[in-house]
Amino acid sequence: MSIIKRRNIFFMISLAIIIIGLGMTMVKGLNLGIDFTGGTLIQINIGKEIDVNEARDIIDKYDENASILHAGEDNKEIIIRTTKDLNNATRMEIFKQFKDKYNLEDEDLRNQNQFSPKIGNEIKRKALISVTIATILILAYITFRFEFKFGISAIIALVHDVLIALAVYAILRIPVNSSFVAAMLTIVGYSINDTIVVFDRIRENIKKMRKEKYEDIINKSISQTIVRSINTSFTTLLAIVTLYVLGVEAIKDFALPLIVGVLAGTYSSIFIASPVWYLLVSRTSERNYYNPNRV
Repeated sequence: MSIIKRRNIFFMISLAIIIIGLGMTMVKGLNLGIDFTGGTLIQINIGKEIDVNEARDIIDKYDENASILHAGEDNKEIIIRTTKDLNNATRMEIFKQFKDKYNLEDEDLRNQNQFSPKIGNEIKRKALISVTIATILILAYITFRFEFKFGISAIIALVHDVLIALAVYAILRIPVNSSFVAAMLTIVGYSINDTIVVFDRIRENIKKMRKEKYEDIINKSISQTIVRSINTSFTTLLAIVTLYVLGVEAIKDFALPLIVGVLAGTYSSIFIASPVWYLLVSRTSERNYYNPNRV
């Protein structure tokens, strides 16, 4: 396995996805959910599955850009997300129209919430603070356990994972909501764990393969851990995909970015993190000069 020799191919693959995602973001912007833009959520138990167009006949009078999704057992419920900030009286007026049309009871109004854009700003601010603190602590921990160049490589891999997830969401126009932020913070922890496994094997092999080239050490280390990384990610994906297929809408909103993040994290731990470390250490010498006090 010669991953280091083909590192530019892997870098180009990631770079292409990220550039396309950034281009889509600059042209169309991210499809921000109501958590960030503000709006209204109304969840109604219709008692049967209805055509979305039937609900749209009512909703379009209030917001033509509203999204309507099925939810609940056998899709008997609908979730309406408006981009307009509808007050309580308007929300009750909308429910009354559904109530009259489908002979519903008052308790069939499962949920109704109004979201202010201020909430989205608060989520973004706290997410940035959380990611910054997590990044600093991860860098400090890896520098303490390994060395600074390992820490820099790991952080670049984490940034890669987040950018890939954002690019996929931008390209596919998937709404970005608070669940996406929570999933990204989860992925940061998952991805770094996978990367550390590879780095730990490199550290062990550095001591055993004295005077060998870094390229050979890294390739051997990745070949020794790649099966473990793929198997771990595969079993994790089995659980998450099951949640996505069988879960309710709120679970799907959390599971989808996790699926994207796990795939990106597995890719970066194998094809991005170690090649970046190779670029950093090979600037001084391509050959390993083992120093037990350094590694």
